[in-house]
Formats: sequence, structure tokens, C-alpha cells
Amino acid sequence: MKRQTRTRAAIATAAVLVAAGTVTAGVSAAGPESKSGKPAKAQIAALFNGWNAALATGDAETVADRYASDAVLLPTVSPEIRTTRAGIVDYFEHFLQNKPQGKKIRTVVNVLDSNSAIDAGLYEFTLTDPETGEKREVEARYTYEYEKRGGKWLIVNHHSSVLPAAG
Repeated sequence: MKRQTRTRAAIATAAVLVAAGTVTAGVSAAGPESKSGKPAKAQIAALFNGWNAALATGDAETVADRYASDAVLLPTVSPEIRTTRAGIVDYFEHFLQNKPQGKKIRTVVNVLDSNSAIDAGLYEFTLTDPETGEKREVEARYTYEYEKRGGKWLIVNHHSSVLPAAG
């Protein structure tokens, strides 16, 4: 039952994003800004799709291109805080060996102003063991803080942690 609810939520989220027409492959998100000059919440939520597409390339440098030069990454499967491009690339070189495929389960977007926003929620990754080919799913909490720099939306802070068991 719980799995069905999560699946429905993921499908609903994907449908909303597709309907909004804001799926991105590049660093900057397509889509209109509101009359206030702020990006639409759907535009910010869709930035995940570009990040996830970067993961699918299997190239750590491509993933690191989604991050600002002064970004902070608190990754899911490493105790080390990554504060340099080299550190972010190093993390993703190891993480990408598991061929991660991410999908959002729940997202909450706060658009702060025309150049900054936060997307927080739950996502799930399907990981493939590079030695056995066995797949497993990992649920995690996430927070992405984005800033628009030079016309591009970049990740300035990214925190991801395994979802704790229900208490």
C-alpha cells in the first residue's frame, strides 16, 4: 500500500512536470517567469531533471557542471563535505559507478527571489551494483539551493541523506 502511494505520487509529480513543459537537459531551465520576475515553482522543480540527466551520462564532470564553483555538497553516501569542484567530481566518480537513476517522490519548492530558490523533499534512487548487477532502491531526503548566475541556474548547496526508518 505504501509503495503504491509513493508510485502514484512519483507519477503525479512527473505528469505535472511534463505538463508544465519545463523539463531541461541543460543547466538553465526553460519556461516563463511569473509577472514578479520570479521563476515558477515548476521551473525550479524541473531543475532536478537536468541534474538527473547529467547523472545518466555517467560523467562526473558533466554532473559537476550543474554546481556553482563555490557549492557545498553534503552527499548521501559519503561522510565528507565537498566544497570544491574537485571534491564534487570525486564524489560523483564513485557514485556514478552505481548507475543511479533518481526520481522525486515529494517536492516542496520555495522561490526566494528572481535569482534564488530552494527545492526540498524526498527522492528515490535505483542503484545497480557494478559487480553483481543487482539493483536496489534507496530513499533519501534532499535539499537543493539554487542561484541564477550568469543566466544559468546552478546548485549552490545540495544536501542528501538516507531517509530514516519510521519511528
